[in-house]
Parts: sequence; structure tokens; C-alpha cells
Amino acid sequence: MEFEIRLSGSVEIRAAGRRSDLGSTKTRLTFAGLAWDAGRTVSVDALIHRIWDEHPPGKAREALHTHISRIRGSLRVAGSDAPAIVSRTNSYALEVDPDRVDLRCYTSCVERARSFQDSGVEEAALRLLDRADSLWHGEPLAGITGSWAEHLRSAVGETRLVAAMTRAEVLLDRGKFIDAVPVLLPLVEAHPVDEALAERLAVALYGSNRTAEATRLLQRTRQRVVRDIGLDAGRGLHRVHQGILAGTPAAALLPSAEFEKETTPRPTRRVPDNLPRDVPWAGRRDELRQLTVALCEGRGASDVVTVEAIHGMGGVGKTGLAVHLAHRLRDHFPDGRVFLHLGGSSPDRTPPTPARALTELLRLLGLATQELPRELDELVALWRSVARDRRMLVILDDATSSAQIRPLLPGASPTAVVVTSRRRLPGLPGVRPVSLDVLPPEDAAALFSQRLGTERDTDPSDVAEIVQICGYLPLAVEIAASRLLARTSWTTSDLLRQLGSRGDRLTQLHDVDRTLRRVFAVSYDALNGEQQLVFRRIGLHTGAEFGPRAIAALTGFSLDTTERVLEELLAHHLVSEPIPHRFTIHDLLRDYARSMVETGDVDSEDDVRRAVQSLVRHYIHVADRADRLAYPFRSRTDLDLGKPATAPCPEIVDAQSAEGWLIAESANLLVILDWLVNHGTEHQLAISVHVLAGFLDMEGHLVAAEPLLRRAAAHWNAVGDRVARARALLDLCAVYTHGSQYDEAISTAREARDVARSLGDRGLESECVHQLSISLWQTGQYTLARPLQEESLSFLLQTSDLLRIARCRNLLGIIHLHLAENKEALRCFTLALADFTEIGDERGKYSALNNVAELHKKAGRPEAAEIAYRKAMVVAERMGNPRDKAMLQLNIASVMDTLGRTDQALALYGITLPVLRAVGDRRAEAIALTRIGRAHRAAGRPEEALRQHVAALQVTRAIHAAGEEADVLYDLALAERDAGHTTQAVAHLKECLAVSRRIGAPAEEARAAGLLADLQGEVTA
Repeated sequence: MEFEIRLSGSVEIRAAGRRSDLGSTKTRLTFAGLAWDAGRTVSVDALIHRIWDEHPPGKAREALHTHISRIRGSLRVAGSDAPAIVSRTNSYALEVDPDRVDLRCYTSCVERARSFQDSGVEEAALRLLDRADSLWHGEPLAGITGSWAEHLRSAVGETRLVAAMTRAEVLLDRGKFIDAVPVLLPLVEAHPVDEALAERLAVALYGSNRTAEATRLLQRTRQRVVRDIGLDAGRGLHRVHQGILAGTPAAALLPSAEFEKETTPRPTRRVPDNLPRDVPWAGRRDELRQLTVALCEGRGASDVVTVEAIHGMGGVGKTGLAVHLAHRLRDHFPDGRVFLHLGGSSPDRTPPTPARALTELLRLLGLATQELPRELDELVALWRSVARDRRMLVILDDATSSAQIRPLLPGASPTAVVVTSRRRLPGLPGVRPVSLDVLPPEDAAALFSQRLGTERDTDPSDVAEIVQICGYLPLAVEIAASRLLARTSWTTSDLLRQLGSRGDRLTQLHDVDRTLRRVFAVSYDALNGEQQLVFRRIGLHTGAEFGPRAIAALTGFSLDTTERVLEELLAHHLVSEPIPHRFTIHDLLRDYARSMVETGDVDSEDDVRRAVQSLVRHYIHVADRADRLAYPFRSRTDLDLGKPATAPCPEIVDAQSAEGWLIAESANLLVILDWLVNHGTEHQLAISVHVLAGFLDMEGHLVAAEPLLRRAAAHWNAVGDRVARARALLDLCAVYTHGSQYDEAISTAREARDVARSLGDRGLESECVHQLSISLWQTGQYTLARPLQEESLSFLLQTSDLLRIARCRNLLGIIHLHLAENKEALRCFTLALADFTEIGDERGKYSALNNVAELHKKAGRPEAAEIAYRKAMVVAERMGNPRDKAMLQLNIASVMDTLGRTDQALALYGITLPVLRAVGDRRAEAIALTRIGRAHRAAGRPEEALRQHVAALQVTRAIHAAGEEADVLYDLALAERDAGHTTQAVAHLKECLAVSRRIGAPAEEARAAGLLADLQGEVTA
């Protein structure tokens, strides 16, 4: 069956007129990441980066496996021709001909067409371009965001430009000026200062008898070039303009005709080539492709200067990339390759002035030093005159500023310039920047192995750890390889032990000539005092990502000053900004910054201690503000940790923004807690863990939360603060409940209730009763929970606390539902939903809608249940809580199964189960396993259903969730019956009947009794 993979337009698979639905955006992005490298291996780390950028989920590999499974199912639309996704060590590969992927085939056609056009085989070039056009269906990866998707679109966009230029040049060479106009017109509109494009369009317009339009275009382009770039327009535009005014035939004005006229041999002149030697290359494929296209696309133009700026942090490989590029493109620049070091990172010498640099350039071109002028203006004029008709490649390495570079640009010339710098260089005319980051893990490993050579044996797992310790920074990787080469008796395991034996990686990353400290010191020494202080303070922030307010707390600077300095450090490539207003720093740079603090030469111990404590106060105070908005139902203890250095975040204004902040800062909050555990007082820790208890519970950090909350409760008991102790016990109870430790939750809630009663605090006691009722409900003790909630509701109705009234009604409705009191349950849910809506509590609305859906499902109305679940999902999407979203997906999948959409249900269960396991919700895990078993039974797979139900039964019994145990036993009986094991089915039903009677669940009891009677009749017969 013929099929194709489309990355142009929507990402999809097509076969025999049918289209396979790949599902979610992340699944489509995963498929695109594999298809773009069709036939090639893609590492797991590379795929994770392509899907989630720098912010993968906690269980990224499991999530990736889920997406791969979904893709394998979608590929079945191709029948027997379906390609395989092969799993290899830490990587995947889509085994398919790249020509089956539309964008791969498209780029191949364009590259071949360009080659044919260069060779004069124009008919074949046009056929290939027509083939390429037929493969284009719109913007690549339409509807998908992310850095890799944008990078792919940018790369393909360059290929689109090459395709259009190639078609236009063929048409112009054939004299088809009218046909060339619509090809060139949109390109000129998109690139208004591209003189080569404007020149060709002017000739096409002139050849189409549209002379006035051609002259207006030339005038407009010259004005734009002067205004936007700051240079005079090139000789080509003047030549075309003069030719049009003189009535010269259009064909004679083409660049190719101009080239053919130059038949007179030019006098021999010096062809400079002082490039440093090239080295075997690894990685940077995308950057090389981008730079190659940029430097070669204007090769037919004789008066367009191309400027490329490669910038990045020290040691990232800027010079190496520029030199390797120059060696690769040697044949494209027959008039010379010039390398000029501008001294930006040389601590032992002053960077050359523009006059000195120009003198060196002209000397390399063969001009005698004594004949050169001394004034800068005269040197600039001479340089531009000499370079005007030379097709050279000039590398200006390690530039310090735009002012240093600007006089060195050759003006109107086919010479190309590549600038490397540790800093961004704003203000350069026509510059196209290429920002280098560290290498992907697989490329870093390839670089290490390549530097070692084939003679040395390497252990791939050792190499992976070594390059990780190096932070995937090319210079660090090369230094590590150099150390191993120098120690002939060492293996990669010896090097790994040496690098990992001490905490100071920078000390270990050195060879005879190079140290990372020296490289980083050059960048640090170039900073002013403010910038240096901020850089050092960033070293004290151990979280991977940070915002300006955190650094303001560390430095004591105002927020405006901090944001300005961070932007300056960003320009120096000492920090990066992966998303707006969120910054990161390379691990080795962080080590360097921290080492400067630890020396004590600049920062005293008191300075450091005050800075860190200020940071802790900042995070805890903002977390307190966010927690009160995100989880307003919690009974709160006030902060007494001192005033923060910065004002609370003004952007935190409601529950949604508060929860977003807590999620964004989750890693930093956990680091702060860890610091308090090791360095803070017991009081600081107790207050802080109380502030963060809601976040720790809701975001699934149960393992971290439980011991800290027990420690907090013990502290309050020791100091005799009974109110704070009761609240700490409430926090602990919630964590126990969500961790399915129901016995501990019930015991803790009762202890908290006793403390509240002894204080005479009815409001606090009501909250303790609420937590106790939740655990009783989840263990199937409905008849105990109902009177507690009814009594609590009676008290709350005497208050004006609408939120707690709504929560109480919602929980009471759940208990009524399990007791088969559907009318009372619906009344409670309806009132709760109205209250939650009135006060704008999104989490409450979600819970009430979910419960209404559960009622519809139990009443045999699956369509109504699905509608209610999807309404709840809309609310849950705004909240961003992983547990809530997963539970809703679990419930929606159950309804899908009931409605006969079993395959869809199983796919959704496959997404949901890993999330529930990750957040530690064992009760929800048991429910998911039960429902997966039901779906397999519905699909006629009773043996697989039995496996899932047995796993669910083990979980329910381990956590003492009696209500879920009754459900699992019933479903287990059905699966045994379908598998022909009637005796086992009867035994499970008897257990189910006993559990249902014990917990007072009449509906479950009647259901089990009815099926038991039927099966016993079959056994008797």
C-alpha cells in the first residue's frame, strides 16, 4: 500500500486516501522528530529535547515511550508497508525511505535542482522544482510550537528561498521574464534589502516591458539599503539602472551575462590563505547547513556582502565552527580565505584597533606595509576598493564589539565575512546571527571519541558520563579527551573516576595548555562591577532556572537594575533565557561563579549568608502568597520569617497565576526545602513546609513531604503551639490520603480533631472532620463518614464561609452516591457547584462537575457523563494540576469504553497510568488498572483482563481501599467467567459480597449477589 509521511502542513500519515490520526500535539511532534531523521538513529535525549525543549516532565522517558506506542498504532494505516520504529540502545529510528517524508524529499529535490542549474541542465532543474512544489502543503509542522519546530521551519524556509531563486534564474536565463516576475516578487517583498533579488526582479520587470516599475524598485531598494544597513547600494543595482536607461537588452543585464563579459584574464594577484588547520568534525550539522546556504546563496551576485555572526559562551566552539566552515567552502571563495584574530579573549594582549586590523588585512592581501595609509578613513576606503571584486571569505575571530567590526566590512563586494564573538553584536549592517549552544549528548560523545582516535578503546557508558560532566561544552570535552590521550595507561573508567572524584569539576578539566577557568575568567574580567556581582550571586542559586526577582533578592539590587544586568549578561552569553523572563546558566559557569564566592576574596561569609537567607525568604514569602490563592481552603499559620528583600510578585493575582508560579518554581522550592533541612532552624523548616504543604501534596511530591511534615508536627508539639500542631497534622493527613496511606491518615485526622476540640476552635475542628471524612470515604466507611459530614455542614451553615460549605456539600454528595442515595447526591453536587461558581473556585468547580459525571455514569447515562467530564476537563486545563487532569482522563476513558470506543479508551489509559504512578496516587492507580482490565475484557481479551485486575487487587488491599476492592473483585469475577474459570469467579464474588456488606455499599452488594446467583446456577447445571 502506497503511503507518505507529511511534515509540510499538518503532521500526518496518508495511505490509500486515508489519513491516520496521530492524536496529541506532543505525539505529532515526536513523530516529526523521528520522520525528519528517517532512516537515521535519533537518541532519546534528542527526542526529549525536540518535544519538550529544556523543560521535560519528570518521567520524560516513560512519556516518550507512550508517544512512540501511539505512533506505532497510527502507522498501521499503511498496512503491510507500514515502517517500523526500531528501538536501539538509548535511541529510536524510523526505518523508512527518506523520500517517503515530504520535506526530506522536498529538500533533496531542491538541492539536486540547484546542482543541475549550476551545470547548465536547466530542463532537469525545472522538473525537480516542479516535483518539489507538488510536495509542499503549507507551513511545516503547522500548529506545533517549540524551539526545534521553529528551527526546522527556519531551515526549510531557507530551502524554499533557494528553490525560488533557482527557478527564477532558470527562467531569466531562458528569457522568460514575464514568468519570472511572480516568482521573484514575493521574495523581494520578504527580503527588501537583498540587492541580488532586487536586481533580478528589476531585469524581469524591464524584460516584461514594465520599465517604470523596474526603475521605482531600484530607487526604493537603494534608499532602503542606505537607511537600514548604512552602506551605499552595490555596483549591480547601478549597472542595471544605467542599462535600463540606456535601453540595453534585458538579457545583457543579467548577472550571468556580466560574468561572461569578463573574458579578459585579470593580472595575477596574491590569493591569501592563512586559515588555521581543520580538525575531524563532529556535530553542528544544522548550523553548518544554515551557514553554508547563507554564504553560498548569493554566489551569482558580484556586489553583495554577506555577514554571518557566530556567538556563544566561551568554549562553545565558535572559532572551530568558523574555520571548519571556511575549509568546507574553500572552492566557493577562489580569491582567498583570511583569518584575523581580534583578541577578545586574550588576557595577555590588547585587542587590535580597527586601523591595526585593517593594516593586517591589507598586508595579507599582498600590499606592502610601507605603502599603506595611516588614517582610518583612508584604510577603510583602500580595503573596500581592494575587496570590491574579490570573492573571499574573511573570518574576524573573537570580536569585542560592533564598533571594532564595522570598519572591517568590505562594503559592496562578493566577499563574505564570518564574525565570532562571545557577545551579541547589535548594530552590524545586514548581520545574520547564529547562536551556538552546547552540543547534543550524542554529538558530544562523538566529538570525544573522534579526538581520541580509533586506537583507544572506549566504554560508551563511560563516555556518556564524561561528556555529561563536561556539560556537553565542546572545549571541556576536548580537554577531557586530551587528558586521556596524555595518560596512555588510563582507560575511560580511570578518567571518569578522576573527573568525578571531587566536587570541583573545573579543577579537573585542564590539559597542558588549556584550563576552563582561564577561558571563563576572560569573560568575567570583561564585566563591570555590577555585572560581576550578579554573576557571582547566580552561583549561589542552586536551582537550574531562575527569575529576576530571585537574583534581586540575592544581590539587594532593585528589580529594574537586576533585569538590566541580566540582559547585559545575556549579551555576554553568561546566562541564557530559554523562555521569557526565565534564565539559566551553564553548569560549569555556575561552578566557576560559586568558586569565586567560596574563595572569600570578594564576598565575605556574612555577605554570602545574608544573600542566601534573603533568597530563602523571597521564595517562601512568594510561595505563601501563591499558596493562599491556589489553595484557599487550607487552614493557615501566619509567616514570621522576616521581611523579604523584594516585593511579592504582582503577577500572582488569582488561583490560576498562583498555581502557574508554583509549577514554574517547583524545582527551586524543593531546593529551598532541602537547604532548610540542612542549614535552617527547626522553626524555619516547620513554617516553610507548612507554606508549601499544598503545593507538595497537589503536585505529587509526597515522598518529600511526609517526613518533613512529621518533623514539623513534632516541632510544634515540642514548643507547645497546639494550633500550629493541629494544622501541621492536617497537612500530614492530606499527604497520607493522597499517598493512599489511609490508616495513617485516619489516625492523624483524629489526632488533629482532638487538638482542635481541646482548643474549642469549631472552625479548625470542622476542617479536621473534613479530612477525616475523606479518608473514611476512600476506605469504604461511608456510614461512618455521613454523620460526620452532616454535623460539619450544620455548623458551617451558621457561618459565612461559602468555600467550606461548598466543599462539605461536595464530599457529602460523594458519600450519598456510594450509598446509592442518588437523589441526595445530585442535590449536594448541584448546590456545591453553584457555590463554587459564585466564589470563582476553579478546583471546586472541577470536582463538582466530575462528581456529577460519576453520578450519570452510575445511573447508566454514559453520554451525559462524558459531557460533564469534558466540562470538568476545560476547568482542569486552566488549573494545570497533573493529578486532577489524570483523574479526568481516567474517567473519560472509562466512558469511552462503555460507549464501545475501547481502543481510544486503552490509548488514554496508557497516557494516564504513568502520571498517576508518578504522583504516588495508589488508589487512582488501582482504579486505572481495574478499568484497563474492563477494556481488555470488552475487547475479548479475558486473560489480559485478569492480569490487570490481579494487579489492581494487590494495590487496593495494600492501601486498604475497601470500596475499590469490592469493584475489583466484581470485575475479576467477570473476567474469570469469560475465561471459563467459573469456580474462581464464584469465589471472587463471595469475597466481593462480604466486602460490600462490611462497608455498607448496597448497590455493590446487590450487583454481586445477582451475578453470584447466576453463576451458582451454572455450576449446579
